[in-house]
Amino acid sequence: MIPKAREVRLKPKVRKVLEARCRSALTVQRDVRRARIVLLASAGRSTRSIAEEVGVQPVVVSQWRRRFAEEGLEGLKDRPRGAPPRLYGVTTNRRILALLDKPSPQGYARWTGGLLAKALGDVDVQYVWRFLREHQIDLAARKSWCESNDPEFAAKAADVVGLYVDPPAKAIVLCVDEKPSIQALERAQGYLKLPNGRALTGRSHDDKRHGTTTLFAALEVATGKVMAEHSKHRRRVEFLGFMSRVAAAYPKRELHVVLDNLNTHKKNERWLQRHPNVHFHFIPTRSSWLNQVETWFSILERQSLTGASFAALGQLQEHIDAFIAAYNHTAQPFAWTKKKAHQRRFKNRRISQV
Repeated sequence: MIPKAREVRLKPKVRKVLEARCRSALTVQRDVRRARIVLLASAGRSTRSIAEEVGVQPVVVSQWRRRFAEEGLEGLKDRPRGAPPRLYGVTTNRRILALLDKPSPQGYARWTGGLLAKALGDVDVQYVWRFLREHQIDLAARKSWCESNDPEFAAKAADVVGLYVDPPAKAIVLCVDEKPSIQALERAQGYLKLPNGRALTGRSHDDKRHGTTTLFAALEVATGKVMAEHSKHRRRVEFLGFMSRVAAAYPKRELHVVLDNLNTHKKNERWLQRHPNVHFHFIPTRSSWLNQVETWFSILERQSLTGASFAALGQLQEHIDAFIAAYNHTAQPFAWTKKKAHQRRFKNRRISQV
């Protein structure tokens, strides 16, 4: 029901302002519409006739007639609008974090925004995704960590880090380890041209296996250069044979060798007695990141092995040897900036505590 029309009377000065608004090309359309409603109302027009001429509902005409009659020109301005009430708040955020601490629904490997919204029941999925983005919680990405349980972690880590940052005078520090079971895979590969004109490298799904090789490597910390050799096995005899050749490459030099805790690396006292210039230093258990040769193995995998194809085991070994030769030509030491050796416990640590 349309309320009774309010009478509108205009003073000459106010009429000029409203007529100027209607003529100006800079006036926004909503203000032009409101000025026309008031001018037509001052001429004695009915609410319905004004609505038909201006192209609005009669209730809109009635609203602006009333507001102008009560407030004048100020009544034609937009009133400040309050922000809509928040549907979700701190309590909802805590509920989302609490769900992330719980196992995902049965049959699912991980939580998703949709599963979280479904479990909450009264929260929109778009809000869940927005909350996860704001708090930089990535449900799809996966990181792994290795927590050392070595009771002598601090002492062993400090010993190894000390060799890196302040090695003994005139001594050579080497990081030694094996990369086992490197496969010589043969598969068709090349460039593919897609219908949209984009070209990319591709390879077939099927492959042919030509055996595996184990790579023994020794990285010289001071120069970054690598000495390596291939072997069919990774037994103690192969390890000590490689170490003998490494020791022979540095005659009359004191060698400090960083090793992990593989069983073939330990209980080699007889070999060490025959090589008194060689000293073994073992990193803490489950802390391979302290051995710099592991960093070089990742470079080898990423730059030389990933995506390559080999028709024979010998071809794989020649390929690795060529990469090592090229790498040593421009080798540089890794910038080791470890400041403190300490253990960091992750057990029972949840996202809500981050």
